[in-house]
Parts: sequence; structure tokens; C-alpha cells
Amino acid sequence: MRVTGRSTRPPQSLILDTCLGAVFHTVLVFSLFLLFAGHNAPGGGFIGGLVAGAAFVLHYVAGGTGQVTRIAPVAPFVLMGSGLTLAVLVGMGALLAGGQLLESGVLSLDVPVLGTVKTTSALPFDVGVYLIVVGLVLAVLGSLGGEADRPADEPEGTGEARAR
Repeated sequence: MRVTGRSTRPPQSLILDTCLGAVFHTVLVFSLFLLFAGHNAPGGGFIGGLVAGAAFVLHYVAGGTGQVTRIAPVAPFVLMGSGLTLAVLVGMGALLAGGQLLESGVLSLDVPVLGTVKTTSALPFDVGVYLIVVGLVLAVLGSLGGEADRPADEPEGTGEARAR
């Protein structure tokens, strides 16, 4: 049963909104650090994606689905689809080069200021996993808040949901 005329959202918290401005960007930068450090140290695409997802959960707690949609205007399924495509292409790339599925390649570059920079093909694979996890968290947050953001005059469910 739905109460009309009342807002289902909790009142805004000044403390949460103030802290969120500093914490959100710091957590996103930390998630990128975990992503890039993952193939040489603990971390990777999955853990980095979960940490980035936690930053979006903080925005969801502060302002609901509308606030999450404003800061992440990309559809979650686009993130998940592009991440899955990237991960599959990188995994299949080794097959096309004559190696085994998901075989890792190493690239070393001599950069003048930084010195020797080494990267592996695991990095774009981890980026794909990162995008999948962030997209999944955004999809879950969108579905959790979908009921609260629905207008009061809209029916409770669709035909299939009513039949259950």
C-alpha cells in the first residue's frame, strides 16, 4: 500500500552532503589505484569496481536514485556491455596472435621522464571487469530506488508482476 501526498525520502543531511564531496572523489581515485596496481599487487578490476561501487552507494544513501543518475549519466547496461566486450576481445586477442585463450602479453616502454614502464594485456581485461562491476552496482542501485521514485498515480506493477 502506498501513501500519497507524502515524500518517502528521508530529509537531507548536511553532514553527509558535506563529507560526500570530499570522500566520493577520493574513493574513486583509490578504486583506480586498485585497478592499475592489480596485476602486480593485490587489487584488480573486480576489487577496484567494488570500491567505485561503494562510492556510488554513498551517493545513493545521500540522495537516492536521482542523485546517482545525475553523477553517472551513462546507462548501467552500456557499462556492463562495453566492459564485457572489452574483456572478451582481450581474452580472444591472444588466440588471434597464436597463443592460448587469456594468455598475457607484456609491453615495456622507455619513457624519458618516468623510465621503463611495463604493462601487460591483463590491464585492459581488468578495465573490462571494472566496467562490468560498476555497471552492475549502478543497475542494482537503480532497481532498489525505482519503487521510491515512481509517481504515486502509476500502477503498482506490470501485468506479469501482478500475476504472481
